[in-house]
Amino acid sequence: MNPDELQEMMKRAEQMQSRMGDIQKDLAARSFEASSGGGMVEATVSGALRVVSIKIEKSLITVDDQPMLQDLVAAAVNAALAKAQESVGQELARAQQSMLAGLGS
Repeated sequence: MNPDELQEMMKRAEQMQSRMGDIQKDLAARSFEASSGGGMVEATVSGALRVVSIKIEKSLITVDDQPMLQDLVAAAVNAALAKAQESVGQELARAQQSMLAGLGS
């Protein structure tokens, strides 16, 4: 490999790294929602896999069934996180395939 080819390869690697950073920022800004208990509990998480909000229907708050409420919150949060993880994984895999295809040219 001559120095020009090596320099071009390094330039492409830097571009790929920059693009991956942009994709990760974009994904972190997205939000994913899920609910449990027929919509009585809703959770929203970010693409950075952080809980953004939890909404609980008022009728559940007055119920004396704390374990049920805790289960519904956990289920909604876990479902929202699963959606976020799946979307992030798919997006990163697509970007990686695109970048690797670009290396071959």
